[in-house]
Amino acid sequence: MKDKKVLFISSEVMPYMPESDISFMTFEVAKMVHRKGIQTRIFMPRFGVVNERRHQLHEVIRLSGINLIIDDIDMPLIIKVASIPKERMQVYFIDNDDYFKRKAVFTDENDVMFKDNDERMIFFTKGVIETVKKLNWAPDIIHLHGWMTSLIPLYLREYFKNDALFKESKIVTSLYDDSFKGVISPKLSDKITFDDIPKEEIEQIKKSNFINLQKLAVAKSDVIIHGSDKLSDEVKKFVKEQSKPTLEFQSKEEFEKSYLDFYLNQIM
Repeated sequence: MKDKKVLFISSEVMPYMPESDISFMTFEVAKMVHRKGIQTRIFMPRFGVVNERRHQLHEVIRLSGINLIIDDIDMPLIIKVASIPKERMQVYFIDNDDYFKRKAVFTDENDVMFKDNDERMIFFTKGVIETVKKLNWAPDIIHLHGWMTSLIPLYLREYFKNDALFKESKIVTSLYDDSFKGVISPKLSDKITFDDIPKEEIEQIKKSNFINLQKLAVAKSDVIIHGSDKLSDEVKKFVKEQSKPTLEFQSKEEFEKSYLDFYLNQIM
């Protein structure tokens, strides 16, 4: 197993973000496979609420310095890195002053979603994949946590489909009840088609609400994990219809054996 590689991509990771189902499971599952000798890399956004000094983040100059085109605008990509204390696991942070400097995550002080969350999603998606390419690190498994990662399966299957680095990668999506109100943006589909992704591939998110983003991720992934026990009936029905390997919800106290068996027997 020591030659295997797992890439974890998440909107939240402990200890950089408060404990939630997503931040807890991302950290604990990564720790579990890391301790089994499997190589790991973890990516998350460098939200402004992440304390850089306390967690000793530093910029990786050799990985930074490229621009990502988001809806015909060049946006500079900054990569920062930190190590989780005691675990010797590296966490890479996708950063950009326009998208992530604000001292908030997805909503403003009135709990209203930021209007550029669509562009932040696309930037994060492309930023992670371009950075992994720069690292020349071919993952056997790409494990996604949180709705902000919902576009990654689509971009891997379409935008990066000719990239040999990800040819053998299995995509695992963990579904959570990290819901939001309304839609990400009425223009999300237009901004994705700017990247020459066919419109028929994103028909699912013409209305970019939480459930439709989950459905898109499920449709483009190889394996599904129920990360929460409160998923919507609509999403659970959609998962069942896909007939893909699926792991039902496991509690925080009992997940380790089930997850490890699932990794070894259903994915690797």
